[in-house]
Amino acid sequence: MTITPVSSQLNISTVHDKAWYIISAIVEDKPGVLFRITNLFRARNFNIESITVGSTENVDLSRMTITTESDERTLDQLVKQLRKLIDVVDVKVLDIMRTVYRELALIKLRAVDPTTRMEITNFASIFRANILDISKETIIVEVTGTPDKIDAFKNLVDHYGIIQLARTGVSALPRGTYS
Repeated sequence: MTITPVSSQLNISTVHDKAWYIISAIVEDKPGVLFRITNLFRARNFNIESITVGSTENVDLSRMTITTESDERTLDQLVKQLRKLIDVVDVKVLDIMRTVYRELALIKLRAVDPTTRMEITNFASIFRANILDISKETIIVEVTGTPDKIDAFKNLVDHYGIIQLARTGVSALPRGTYS
């Protein structure tokens, strides 16, 4: 089996002015797999920015989408180590320019007066976000998009007072016939 170096497989994107990568791993759907993969990252002192795991079109397999910041050499070593794990079926570093990737965030904001609620609702509309809940003192907004879009919305509404924030992490699939 020939392993193509990671650097020749992808275009690098930046988030917060650092190179980041999206790793897609198809793994067996059984207990302990997530632990073994995250332990591999931990053992090499490698940070996971986000990780999502969910079912695939095959009921016996799950897809892990991991985002991380790294240099190419370290990432290449990590991918090689992931491929050696017994429960890992396939690992790919996705080309960001040929990938659809999204994240979801739920943001609970302080909104004690009607003007604030209206302003937040207008911002949500501009960002194509959904208002999920409104009370006398709070409003919950659901934002879906790239991490940059979520960060932009968060920064825009931050001055209202973020009470709670929950982000899912990135989910990604290659565009078209790319795999």
